[in-house]
Amino acid sequence: MFKLLLFGYGNPGRGDDALGPLLIERINHLKLADVTCLVDMQLLIEHAIDLAGFDQILFVDADMSCGEPFEFSAVNAKKDSSYTNHTLTPAALLFIYLKIYQQAAPPAFLLRIRGYYFELGDPLSARASENMESAIKQIQQWHLQHL
Repeated sequence: MFKLLLFGYGNPGRGDDALGPLLIERINHLKLADVTCLVDMQLLIEHAIDLAGFDQILFVDADMSCGEPFEFSAVNAKKDSSYTNHTLTPAALLFIYLKIYQQAAPPAFLLRIRGYYFELGDPLSARASENMESAIKQIQQWHLQHL
């Protein structure tokens, strides 16, 4: 069986930054076979252990600079400037996994959903919500391809 980890991160109190966690919450309610959902406000060193045992990882985050409705890209382990910060990039988290386990993490990808408003207390914008719906449909299609 193909085991997929969906890992959404972002701050639910900052408008469209909630896209990652909200998408994961919605996917979790769909009860897709062999899909594990994980949510946090940011990526941390400790999350490296959460990546073990999966065939693939999909990180999900909001982004105000990507194209609409979302952009999808591969992520490779890389020691970047976030390596020593409290907030890591997916690439830095994969690098930490490599250092801990002495082997590459499962193949990983980043789904960046276009957001527009990220101020503290902002609600999720209608445009961002539409982008999230498009991303959910895409994830469901990808999942069907791996069944």
